[in-house]
Parts: sequence; structure tokens; C-alpha cells
Amino acid sequence: MNYKIFILIGILGGVPFFGLSQNSIEEAIDKYNSNTVDYISVEELASLLKTNKNVKLLDAREPSEYAISHLQNAIFVGYDNFEMSSIQDQIQLQDTLVVYCSIGVRSEKIGEKLKKAGYKNIYNLYGGMFEWFNKGYQIYDHENKKTQKIHAYDRFWGKFLDRGQKVY
Repeated sequence: MNYKIFILIGILGGVPFFGLSQNSIEEAIDKYNSNTVDYISVEELASLLKTNKNVKLLDAREPSEYAISHLQNAIFVGYDNFEMSSIQDQIQLQDTLVVYCSIGVRSEKIGEKLKKAGYKNIYNLYGGMFEWFNKGYQIYDHENKKTQKIHAYDRFWGKFLDRGQKVY
């Protein structure tokens, strides 16, 4: 009888019962990333942007996400249709490249491709755009104006946003 209750709780509890749900950005990153690209924190990036003109921000999300909001002066590189040839004229091998997406999962994959192409100074923004925005840093819309709207990707990932107007 106790065995049947255990199975029932497992079925009814679903994903959280089996530990497949993430309750924080950190848990999601630990689950989905391989740490193949060095991380840079939001605070480190903010400081770096003030002192280093050779930093290039690369947005590894989809066009609809980028159009709603992105980091200032970020270069759209995409994810599903990423093509190295489309950005090679905008970045140099010696540039410091910071790749970001919503929380840092897709950006790790793009960072891996950049490494394979010979780029050396590549960082993945830890917590991505969500962490940047959650910590009070500005984001910009398609007209390069400050915005409070942020593309939340979907309802699952949107739970990691603490502020702003979520757009899906």
C-alpha cells in the first residue's frame, strides 16, 4: 500500500517531485550548461563596459526577442539561424566578446561556435539578460530607447524575471 502511495505522489507531484524543475537561474544554468565558455557576472560586465571599448555584446536570442529588448549596442547574432559569416565583419579576433541570451544557455552554444572559429576572449553572461535586468541595469528596444518590456521567452523561463513587463 505504501508503495502505491509513493507512486501516486510521484505522478501527482510531477516534475517538481522528480527534481526536474528549476527554482532559480542558478539551478537552471547548473542543469543545462556545460561550463565550456567562461562566465562573466552582470557586475563584471557593467564595469568592463565602462573601461574597455573593445567589448562586443552578442545577443544570441531570436529576432522577436531582440526587437522587444536587448542590451545597449548589442549585435544581434541569433541562435537558431546563427551564421558566423554574418558577424565576422563586426567583430575582431582580439575583441572581448560577451554572448548573452535570456539566462545563459543558448549563449553558451554560440560561445562554443565562436571558440571553434578561433576567437579567444569569449564570455557568457551569467544569468543572461534576465539577471542583467533583475539587477536594475537598463535594456533597450528596437528604437534604442530604454524600456521596461522584456521578452520572457515563455512562461517557464519567464518565472526567472523579477521585474519589468514580460512579453511572450
